Amino acid sequence: MFTIDNSTEFGARIERQLNDELVIWLTTVGKSGTPQPNPVWFSWNGSEILVFSQPGKAKVHNIADQSRVALNFNATHTGGDVGVITGEAVLDGKPATDEEFAAYNAKYADGMAGLDLTADAFHRDYSVLIRIRPDSLRGF
Repeated sequence: MFTIDNSTEFGARIERQLNDELVIWLTTVGKSGTPQPNPVWFSWNGSEILVFSQPGKAKVHNIADQSRVALNFNATHTGGDVGVITGEAVLDGKPATDEEFAAYNAKYADGMAGLDLTADAFHRDYSVLIRIRPDSLRGF
């Protein structure tokens, strides 16, 4: 099982980023074998990273073909604060739990409002739930 040692400075930073950062870079692998990084909104439920996507997007097709993914946070402009998580992505046909929806919607309320979307409208458009189960963490 994936755990973060938040007793260390690095682990505490990663835990904080998982809870507070608004964007994480999700890298999938295209059919050509080329890595395809995309900035995405996400939430962390303590064991999985949740990403909602519009159907038919490349990342959805890529995950259906190759479930291994990498995620990384923005580093500082001098290359510090690097955190890279790898794991398995699953296209989940079941909806998020009420608790997961509530956490995600609270985190992105301002972003959704900026897009002139209600939470319900956002989730109708971004209807594909991607659950990422981390298995490793590296960085500095």
